[in-house]
Amino acid sequence: MNMVLIISCIGCLLAGFLIFWLANKKNLVKDISKMKDESEKIISTAKSKAFKVVKDSEKKARQYKENQIKKVKDEVSLIKKEVEVKEKEILSKEASFKESQIEITKAEARLEVKEKNCDELEKKYIQKEEELEKILEDAKQKIESISGLSREQAREELISTVEDEARIISARKIKDIEDNLNADAERKAKNIIAMAIQKYAASYTSEKTSTVVNLPSDDMKGRIIGREGRNIRTIELKTGVDIIIDDTPGIVTVSSHNPLRREIASRAIKKLLDDGRVHPGRIEEIVDEIEEKLSEELQKLGQDAILELGLSNMHPDLITLVGRMKYRTSYSQNILDHSLEVAQLCGVLAGEVGLDPKIAKRAGLLHDIGKAVDHDMEGSHDDIGAELVKKYNEPKEVIDAVELSHSDNPSSLYCLLVQASDAISAARPGARKESYESYVKRVKELEDIASSFNGVDKCFAIQAGREVRVMVESDKINDDEATILSHNIAKKIEDEVSYPGNVKITVVREVRTSAVAN
Repeated sequence: MNMVLIISCIGCLLAGFLIFWLANKKNLVKDISKMKDESEKIISTAKSKAFKVVKDSEKKARQYKENQIKKVKDEVSLIKKEVEVKEKEILSKEASFKESQIEITKAEARLEVKEKNCDELEKKYIQKEEELEKILEDAKQKIESISGLSREQAREELISTVEDEARIISARKIKDIEDNLNADAERKAKNIIAMAIQKYAASYTSEKTSTVVNLPSDDMKGRIIGREGRNIRTIELKTGVDIIIDDTPGIVTVSSHNPLRREIASRAIKKLLDDGRVHPGRIEEIVDEIEEKLSEELQKLGQDAILELGLSNMHPDLITLVGRMKYRTSYSQNILDHSLEVAQLCGVLAGEVGLDPKIAKRAGLLHDIGKAVDHDMEGSHDDIGAELVKKYNEPKEVIDAVELSHSDNPSSLYCLLVQASDAISAARPGARKESYESYVKRVKELEDIASSFNGVDKCFAIQAGREVRVMVESDKINDDEATILSHNIAKKIEDEVSYPGNVKITVVREVRTSAVAN
């Protein structure tokens, strides 16, 4: 029973599978047919694309081949043209060569004719020469017989005569040339100097020994004098000037041969009057402040001077000394103005004679630099200036020009330019006054004599040299020694200095003590 049931189930399953397979067979056949159609379409499309690619490749190959063939044809054509041009040139050169050969042949023929003529002329020349020699020999023999001199003697006599005449003629020529050269050189030198003076024309301002300070009112004179004259005495001691207060309304006169001292004193008075506080302590503060400020102004004055001349690379200390020349005079000329004038003239002259104008200007500006410090150093201003420019590494031409600016044996053309420019600047009418320089020299001698004694701190010649005020160090000189010192200074001045009238020696000894309260 079970067996029959199992067989029945198996049969049912087989029958079901068979029915399912038959049902799906049609779908499979349809799918296979559909896939086959699609495959044929893909193959057909691929074939058409491949055919198209082949066609394009063949077309490109034909175009490339045609382009290459055309390019080769163009190159061949170009080469043919070049060959034709070369052939034409060769043919032209051949024609020219043939013409040259013809001309050479003709020239050779003409040369042969000329050679034949030259041979004939040479024979005639030899014959003439022989005839002339015979004539000269006969003439020489006749001259010897007439003069009684041999040939050698006559030759020596003739040579001697010719030499004497040549010497006389050459001496005359040399003298004429020298005269012409001297006249021409003098004329050119005058023209160059005149041109230099014409190109540079500076105004001249006279320097005096006194400066006038205007006061807002006459009441200020009492404040400047101070109680028992302590204020005016402090200003004079601190600045080394002589302050003159008289009946002239509205002014105070500051007198000193040193322009730098006068400037410091006049500025100090003006600032004290503006400040309102006038007493010895304030005076010393103001003077110290003005001295410091003036030092900065000197630097600026020097900088302005070298900028005006177009110079550069100068040591700052040397620039300050250039500015300091503003407050130094020589023969009543302001040294800075004089040096600028000399520098400008040197530059113009250097341009005229072919030298370096900048070196010439530098030498002209610094030629009197020693005068800026000759009150503080021993020696002539030439030697002092030479040491300064050497110290600050100036060019050798400048050093020589400074050292030999007043020498009779200048070592270079720059020295000559400086000397010429210095003479031009000093020769202008009113530029110098000998009496003023003599006065300054005498006043300086008075200060130098007073400074030569031990224990002297500072000394100032005031009252136009009629009084020498000497400040001594209180720890080295006592009151009794101060009295002896004044007599010794007076005695030395009597022995060494010539002066009109009397010179008063005032020795000032101050003792200052200070303490600090904490």
